[in-house]
Amino acid sequence: MSADRRNPRITRRTLIGTGTAVAALSALGTGVARATTAAPRATARGYAFLDAAMDGYPGQGTTRLAQSYTDQAGLFSTAFTYDNALAILGYLAHPGPASRARAMTLGDALLYAQAHDPQFDDGRLRQAYNVGPYVFYDGSSQPDGFVHADGTVNVGTQFGFTGTAVGDMAWAGIALAALAERTGARRFLAGAVRIGTWVENNARTDQPLGGYTFGVDGAGNKLPYSGTEHNIDLTCLFGRLARLTGNGVWLSRRTRAAAFVGRMWESSGGFFYTGTNDGVTINTSPIPEDTQTWSYLALRDRRHARSLDWAAANLKVLDEASRPNSTVPSGQAYEGVTFSSASLVANEDVPIAQFQPKPDRNGVWFEGTAHLALALRERHTPGDAQRAERLIASIERAQDNLGQGQTIGGTALPARSGVVSASSPLDTGFGFGYYPYRHLGATAWYLLAAARANPLRGL
Repeated sequence: MSADRRNPRITRRTLIGTGTAVAALSALGTGVARATTAAPRATARGYAFLDAAMDGYPGQGTTRLAQSYTDQAGLFSTAFTYDNALAILGYLAHPGPASRARAMTLGDALLYAQAHDPQFDDGRLRQAYNVGPYVFYDGSSQPDGFVHADGTVNVGTQFGFTGTAVGDMAWAGIALAALAERTGARRFLAGAVRIGTWVENNARTDQPLGGYTFGVDGAGNKLPYSGTEHNIDLTCLFGRLARLTGNGVWLSRRTRAAAFVGRMWESSGGFFYTGTNDGVTINTSPIPEDTQTWSYLALRDRRHARSLDWAAANLKVLDEASRPNSTVPSGQAYEGVTFSSASLVANEDVPIAQFQPKPDRNGVWFEGTAHLALALRERHTPGDAQRAERLIASIERAQDNLGQGQTIGGTALPARSGVVSASSPLDTGFGFGYYPYRHLGATAWYLLAAARANPLRGL
């Protein structure tokens, strides 16, 4: 996520110019962890970071979301809906009543946001919320936590995080459906159904390529482009809703989303394109990592399984201190994958964005590295397990060594807890960057990969 302080249009994944979309249950469909070879102490530190991100503003009440990035990222107390959905799924992949209670607290906060939006009463969630007080760069004060004094939720207006993206909605719905299945609490299923209904009513398209479009901006204006990633997310959400409600209408909607994903397949190269701007023409560049790995996690289609090999081979990076613009400490090196094909050819002489550093072409995107590790474990063909172990080991070294001294809500984090979003500044090629700040989403994906808990299995 870019920490560009001067551009309120930057989003978690601002992909408008290229037509892609924004960016969980377990392998058994409930979020329950399977056996893992990841170091138990490393995963314990990951959960310590999730706890710290969730507890960063103790004076702001019990209805709360978790801050997405450490304070040093410059996004203050921003809590992205997507990251919090992942935190729910990460907690559900961890045994014990304490983790389940934390997952339920975050799920109830999403339900609260659905019911207490300051402008809309249709079940939407915004891209992000504020969860604690701060003074913005222009000197203006943001004094509230997640809930204003009037009971409405504190939408992230300072950075323009006011829109509603289908991908964010889908992930929130996936997390709520997981909570419904784990706890039996019907309020979570009702919230997930409300999300699915909002997507159907606001993003279904009859454009030639079909599927579902991006969502709406903060004013409620529909955005016409469609992303492969969004439609992958929806195959999981709709599949879960079909299973949990017994209503076959969700299966037909799942089929529609999956058909769009299938149209993005490039058989000659063995990868998925990013999406479309107009519903007619497929965008062929850049090619992102997540459409390659999430497609397999959601659909488990062996005909398209080589997308994992494409990502592993074509987005592979090794970041070390000798690299131009690398911020990796001397003597350290990290392997993994980068965000997209464009990241590998980024101009290393030009800052990623105004007031931001220059990119390192070999910066490791640790969230995507965890995607790939989990997908390889899920596919489990010869050599996959070994490759996954190497990637997880790289992430765990990053948790041990990168992002030291960072804080949430002004409070120091537990030692060696939390995974940075990137080993060095990297340019995604989609109008924003990732940086070496400890990140809720990257940490949750690591925990899911370590637990072999597939968040995108829908049926």
